Amino acid sequence: MQIHSVGIDLGKTTFHLVALGAVGKVLVRKKFTRNQLLAYTANMPASLIGLEACAGAHFLGRTLRKQGHDVRLIAGQFVKPFVKSNKNDFIDAEAIAEAVAGENKRFVPIKTDDQLDLQGIHRVRDRLISRRTAVINQIRAFLLERPIRLKFHNLRTGIRTSMAALASGKLARYRHFVTY
Repeated sequence: MQIHSVGIDLGKTTFHLVALGAVGKVLVRKKFTRNQLLAYTANMPASLIGLEACAGAHFLGRTLRKQGHDVRLIAGQFVKPFVKSNKNDFIDAEAIAEAVAGENKRFVPIKTDDQLDLQGIHRVRDRLISRRTAVINQIRAFLLERPIRLKFHNLRTGIRTSMAALASGKLARYRHFVTY
């Protein structure tokens, strides 16, 4: 029987592959490591392969495309309705294979290394900004406990001004926050 669609459930070290025939019957159900999976798919005839869009999916998608397969990444929210029973990796792979074979689905485009690098830089920058904001708000809360309210837009200048005005007492302990 000929393979109609393949679903691969991605893990950190193991990958579960389920291949479905034209009528939806399971033809292949195997567990692989990354290298074993790539060797197995290299020897398969060109197929429609579905991957759930998650960490590592873009690398694997690009690699499988180079092998000649039609690879589609699908968001997890579109796979969930196809899960038939209790969750395990083979059932997830089968649901991915069924979901990717369906019509009128929205698929996630496979990103290049440059696109992934840029996305990573933006995510790290956003996290640094949010952490910085959290630290600034925490310092302001500490100062409010000593009835000091900062009205400055530049918190560093505001804290230095407040520290200079109140150089003595318990507030001197907070000086090391603004000496960087």
